[in-house]
Amino acid sequence: MKTIRLAAVATAALLFLSNAARAETTVELKGTHLCCGACVKAVNETLKGIDGVTGKCDPKAKTVTITAKDDATAQKAIDALAAAGFHGTTDSDKVKVHEDSGVKAGKVKTLTVTNVHNCCGACTSAIKKAVKKVDGVTGDTVKAKADTFEVTGDFDAEALVKALNDAGFHAKVK
Repeated sequence: MKTIRLAAVATAALLFLSNAARAETTVELKGTHLCCGACVKAVNETLKGIDGVTGKCDPKAKTVTITAKDDATAQKAIDALAAAGFHGTTDSDKVKVHEDSGVKAGKVKTLTVTNVHNCCGACTSAIKKAVKKVDGVTGDTVKAKADTFEVTGDFDAEALVKALNDAGFHAKVK
């Protein structure tokens, strides 16, 4: 009788552990710039290269829903999207977009921004609109399909990166 109970407990434990091992992580990246099919395609191409990840874009809601085999894999997906120039926020404590822009606090006269997703005229317009929201900006060299540009004026560098992030673009500064 003890052997039967022991076997039942062992079986239950194995079932529990196998289900726990299969637990997936789902993270929604909110506020991501997805203005056109090319943006969606870029997200899908980025996620396709990560084993154990699927993604679903909702351009109207400005979200990318990532399903991954675990938190670490979901984080790889978020990191890859940031590297591809997409930004957003998650409600996860474990999986987040990291601040890796390299921006330093304080005012600057010129700043070179790179790594921004910019596949079409609508992306370019959205980037320009975000840049113009920053107090003290007097000009920019944003051009369609270019992921690097210069911003000039007398403005706060952190405010510029925040404005781009808020518009759904991940950015790095040189």
